[in-house]
Amino acid sequence: MGRITIVKVGGKVVEETESLNSLLDQFYKISGNKILVHGGGKSATEVANRMGIKTQMINGRRITDAATLEVVTMVYGGMINKKIVAGLQSRGINSLGLTGADLDLIRAKKRHVGEIDYGFVGDVENVNTNELKLLINENITPVIAPLTHDGKGNMLNTNADTIASELAIELTNYFDVYLFYCFEKKGVLMNPDDENSVIHDLDFDLFTKYKENGIINTGMIPKLENGFRAKRSGVKEVLITNPDNIANGKGTRII
Repeated sequence: MGRITIVKVGGKVVEETESLNSLLDQFYKISGNKILVHGGGKSATEVANRMGIKTQMINGRRITDAATLEVVTMVYGGMINKKIVAGLQSRGINSLGLTGADLDLIRAKKRHVGEIDYGFVGDVENVNTNELKLLINENITPVIAPLTHDGKGNMLNTNADTIASELAIELTNYFDVYLFYCFEKKGVLMNPDDENSVIHDLDFDLFTKYKENGIINTGMIPKLENGFRAKRSGVKEVLITNPDNIANGKGTRII
């Protein structure tokens, strides 16, 4: 098996030009096959605010009504995705921007309404890697936005951490997969005010403990839940880190 590296990038990293350029410079240095999955929640919130659309988040997940779905489709699938693709092209990385609807890459179902109605949020049902492998074999780097479809003509907003994890799991059938969750911090922090309080190794029991006492909260929870799922499903390595440490493997390693 060959190696493939999946880098999921979110937070301020994709929102600010300087940090995005740093990320793309480091991504360029990764050898071999690679995929970039991105978020962009802050930009979506800013655009929604300008349009007078209220943003509601629960446990790090966005409530997506019809108006919000239009916003995230424009921002994730358009503005941010193409900005990243253009940045990679300028570095000599031939890349192609995709959503889950393109190539029928990721099908999802609208999340069941329970205690919380998440609206047009999709839970992944199927990942189709056939065409994706063709692109990778042609040295094309996929850049994937956090949008899926239901096969009935409807787009759905899907957590980018989940998309990265599901892609990683499916691709273990063909590659040795390395999954990096990249954001503005050096890793998962014991103290959010101390940049150097990185938890270097994190197992599920410790994650559960830290979640219960509030050390790990909000948007970090789905990131780690997806990371543990990927690790249990055969992904070689799952690392949570910042752009500067992609190459040296420093950060929080899921064990």
